[in-house]
Amino acid sequence: MRTKAYAAQAATTPFAPFEIDRRAPGQSDVAIDILFCGVCHSDLHTARGEWPGTRYPCVPGHEIVGRVAAVGGDVTKFRVGQYCEHGFVATYNGATTGVGENTYGGYSAHIVVDERFVLKVSHAETDLAAVAPLLCAGITTWSPLRKWGAGPGKKVGVVGIGGLGHMGVKLSHALGAHTAAFTTSPGKVAAARALGADEVIVSKNPDEMAAHANSFDFILNTVAAPHDLDPFIALLKRDGTMTVVGVPATPHPSPNVAGLIFGRRSLAGSLIGGIAETQEMLDFCAERGLVADVEMIAMREIDRAYGRMLKSDVKYRFVIDMATLQNAA
Repeated sequence: MRTKAYAAQAATTPFAPFEIDRRAPGQSDVAIDILFCGVCHSDLHTARGEWPGTRYPCVPGHEIVGRVAAVGGDVTKFRVGQYCEHGFVATYNGATTGVGENTYGGYSAHIVVDERFVLKVSHAETDLAAVAPLLCAGITTWSPLRKWGAGPGKKVGVVGIGGLGHMGVKLSHALGAHTAAFTTSPGKVAAARALGADEVIVSKNPDEMAAHANSFDFILNTVAAPHDLDPFIALLKRDGTMTVVGVPATPHPSPNVAGLIFGRRSLAGSLIGGIAETQEMLDFCAERGLVADVEMIAMREIDRAYGRMLKSDVKYRFVIDMATLQNAA
């Protein structure tokens, strides 16, 4: 099936209209008309060749929300007209079955997906655009929060109030943890509190940091820029853990292992999550009316949006209205 899309032909070229071939739905496939696609920093890294292995032409987009258009004969979990999201498994810049032709993502009008990688959306129809980033920012923060037991009686810190961090604050607060947000800017204190932070710590203020020494059960570090991890490790209780989910372009300075050893603390990493826990997260958010804070853009504005992302000039995620693809030039 010929499908309209928007592609980068090389790392240095702007996005432009492109046509791709989607396979005809097989017996276990779900065909989805894409309504909204979130814009992830990984889209930028991949399209601009900042991560190795980009296959051009590149059609990014893995935060996909759409309506079921057709289902194969063996599909049992979805029906035509339902709203759903497409899970992340080499959604783009991969190979259809591990080898072979390139895969193309959500900067397109339609996608065909095996039923195993489709997720049900229970949010109100008016919230669908803001649901799209939950497939990245939502599950990337939900998975470690759940694994390390964020909830009542726990003190949880979230480092960075951006695309990932703003969802970390919302989810930690909704899980019932005492949630502290870390920011380098005093000007973001009010915004962090509005997201649900019980307290906000300016990490450049040594007195504020010292006041919380040895007090956190868990810290979720969402910052994707290289920075010193030691000041945050020092805030963990004995047996506390800090998990990093942001991937910097160059490595963080190596932490002082004495801070880990003498406090029996742990430094860990986490990457998105599986299908079951992603559905769990979506259901949790739907029950509580939780969505990402988003700014809607037209498809033709994607290059400008990438430029703004590099300047952290978005609160907090861009989402493409895919209806604008039809007239994108």
